[in-house]
Amino acid sequence: MKFCVPFFVFLFFGFSYGQDYDKKTYITKTDTLPYRILLPENFHPQKAYPLLVFLHGVGERGKDNQKQLIHGSSLFKSKEFRAKHPAIIVFPQCPENSYWASVKKIKARKKENQFKFYKDLPKHHTMEILQDFLYDIEKTYNIDPLRRYIGGLSMGGMGTFELVTRMPNYFASAFSICGGGHSQWAEDLSTTPFWVFHGSNDQTISYRYSKKMFKSMKRYNNQTKLTIYEGVAHNSWDLTFKEPELFDWVFSFTKNK
Repeated sequence: MKFCVPFFVFLFFGFSYGQDYDKKTYITKTDTLPYRILLPENFHPQKAYPLLVFLHGVGERGKDNQKQLIHGSSLFKSKEFRAKHPAIIVFPQCPENSYWASVKKIKARKKENQFKFYKDLPKHHTMEILQDFLYDIEKTYNIDPLRRYIGGLSMGGMGTFELVTRMPNYFASAFSICGGGHSQWAEDLSTTPFWVFHGSNDQTISYRYSKKMFKSMKRYNNQTKLTIYEGVAHNSWDLTFKEPELFDWVFSFTKNK
């Protein structure tokens, strides 16, 4: 007797996991947070995987659960990246009327925008939801608690600095692209290696914000790195995503127990 395995069995085990970003929504009693999640190829629910969270920029806010994938998602989906760094990749989407960071834009005479970051972080509803969302992800998936990573660009770069400050013992490493924060957060950021990127000709968010953060953080953590792209404007993420050593560096760290 010939034994036939139904096609749907092959479909389930061979193709159901990790082919594209799944569209999901984190729901609380009063709020929702759209997010996309990409599982590793040959995903096994019992295996513990690293988690990489990416925070998008201001132009990708909303509730369509699509725009947050504009920058970076294709890189994390590439065969080369996935073969080298099997991880659970998450792209949450910030609401249109909110921000990934507690920051105030200041009207200034200078050509460059200016921002005020708060030394003492205030209550921030969206950031609280984001933190709760990360804890919820760990209830759903088997996340390696020593290998959680985060990165972001522009508003998301600011959010990366702030979220690590709010969760100083959570992430193993982080990278910020054309972002910024308050230099007085440096001690709270000291246990998380950061690689900071910015363009020297960025008039949306001046590279001086990243440079100041690096200078303060370097005093507490000599694994902190800074890359300034000379003559590059706000879209420094284009060059950052081409950095051959970036993700080897990110995934090389594990969080101390």
